[in-house]
Amino acid sequence: MAYQIDNSQQTGLVNPVLTVENLTTSFRVNGDWKSVVRNMSFSIAPRETVAIVGESGSGKSVTSLSIMRLLPKVSSKIEGRVLLGGKELLSLPEEEMRQVRGNDISMIFQEPMTSLNPIFPIGKQIAEALTVHKDISAADAKAEVIRLLEKVRIPNAKGRFDEYPHQFSGGMRQRVMIAMALASKPKLLIADEPTTALDVTIQGQILDLIKELQDEEGMSVLFITHDMGVVAEIADRTIVMFRGEQVETGATDDIFHRGQHPYTRALLAAVPRLGSMKDRQLPLRFPIIDVKSGEAQPLVEVTDTVAKTKTPILEVRDLTTRFAIRSGIFGRQTGAVHAVEKVSFQLFEGETLSLVGESGCGKSTTGRSVTRLVEPTAGQVMVDGYNVMGLDRTTLRTMRRSIQMVFQDPFASLNPRMSIGSAVMEPYIEHSLGTTAQAREKAADLLTKVGLSPDMMRRYPHEFSGGQRQRIAIARALMLDPKVIVADEAVSALDVSIKAQVCNLLLDLQQSLNLAYLFISHDMAVVERVSHRVAVMYLGEIVEIGPRAAVFENPQHPYTKKLMAAVPVPDPSRRSIKRNLSTDEIKSPVRPAGYVPPVRQYREISEGHLVQID
Repeated sequence: MAYQIDNSQQTGLVNPVLTVENLTTSFRVNGDWKSVVRNMSFSIAPRETVAIVGESGSGKSVTSLSIMRLLPKVSSKIEGRVLLGGKELLSLPEEEMRQVRGNDISMIFQEPMTSLNPIFPIGKQIAEALTVHKDISAADAKAEVIRLLEKVRIPNAKGRFDEYPHQFSGGMRQRVMIAMALASKPKLLIADEPTTALDVTIQGQILDLIKELQDEEGMSVLFITHDMGVVAEIADRTIVMFRGEQVETGATDDIFHRGQHPYTRALLAAVPRLGSMKDRQLPLRFPIIDVKSGEAQPLVEVTDTVAKTKTPILEVRDLTTRFAIRSGIFGRQTGAVHAVEKVSFQLFEGETLSLVGESGCGKSTTGRSVTRLVEPTAGQVMVDGYNVMGLDRTTLRTMRRSIQMVFQDPFASLNPRMSIGSAVMEPYIEHSLGTTAQAREKAADLLTKVGLSPDMMRRYPHEFSGGQRQRIAIARALMLDPKVIVADEAVSALDVSIKAQVCNLLLDLQQSLNLAYLFISHDMAVVERVSHRVAVMYLGEIVEIGPRAAVFENPQHPYTKKLMAAVPVPDPSRRSIKRNLSTDEIKSPVRPAGYVPPVRQYREISEGHLVQID
């Protein structure tokens, strides 16, 4: 079946801000030109938001970099036409293009920390965007920067003018990048995955902010993302890209409700929707649709795997982890970061307990403290009969066979110089569990289990996609036959369809191997889908814990409600809604030396559903 590109929405645009015609971008590979974006055509009207959506590698970011002419000249070739207000950009001299980039088009990148210079104050960096393109005094530039910082809702803008990027949270750094992009009042803002790495509440604030600034400044927005929930909330029109080509274009409402291309339907099917688990007690696999046929794979129901024994496989009591802050010439302790404060929970065989909360709430430190990758300050941790806190180095190695971790970034946790076969086999060999031949046989079996082929064992990490690398990390974690896996943001960096596949893999492995998961995440919609129980963390403490249905259908703590209110809803009818989320940064967990935390009390709402009393 042939799928037509619907350009009816963009015909008849009155003086579009941006017009792209037959854009084709190629890169030189081994002396030959290989096209990665082919025949892209679209327009953006004044005040309009157009989203380009697709998985990593589909050509979204290359399209935006081609428009901005930021690709290396030696190894790239851009063909077609890019018109900004009638001005052809691809043929402009470089000096004129520099003026266009600063004044007429601005761009926000995915990772603000790599876009900001760590050795200059943020105020100076934003002021530079003004002084380079305008004849403006230093005093006037500073006043304008403070106004911009206030516009992007940074508290105490005047006082933070001289602070450095590392002194800002991820969400606040992204606000700084938006302020910099708006400095010259551009006609077009290109936002390339500006919320992907952010917590759900910060993401909600940034989306609200872009909507407000678009209304105030009257600019157009080209929004690049792989998150269909974000697309629904912000885009007037949507372009779906797949393998370098636009496969469907139309009004966002039409794309969501009447999407024709199988790939469009596959993207939409993979989006977890908050509230979709109502009246369900067990986790549910994600629907997967074949991108060629458009047909959904049969949905296998998850059966109950939770052990009915009263003995938990993991028991944590009053776990406390603090990091000392030292200052002065003698390095005296002047305070401490209270990263985890008297956290208690149990985890049974075959069960998934999710820890949710924003960055800095103590989720990851809890997971690392349980495995003693970080040394806890106090408390008790029992893993499969081991008292973790009292183990020496030798016994600790043995204990870690029972509990393994899967990290957020598999590329960082895999040795780039080691083949994936060697990486998967390494734990088995290090623990002297058998011969090299036995290790190779088991590694091949596990790679098959996680949906990869044993003949891939000779390849290296860079030869795999992000989703495949995460499967390799899961296979490696399974080499020691663990009973507990700590999955630390294991799917948060993945595209929506790959995320669905990896979540399904984790559920399948839980079914077949009776694994217990401590699932650490800030993605509430994914957590609702895969969890048996949920614990909400804030400032190092569990503020609410209980069965997944109880926590999601009857949230009691204000922070739990805030997290749920921030989740993007894949419904275009909500596009004009602003959630008015608080722009306050998460409070600091730093406490002075000698600080004694208050004793917390919990109220039982229903069986197993506890909420902290303020």
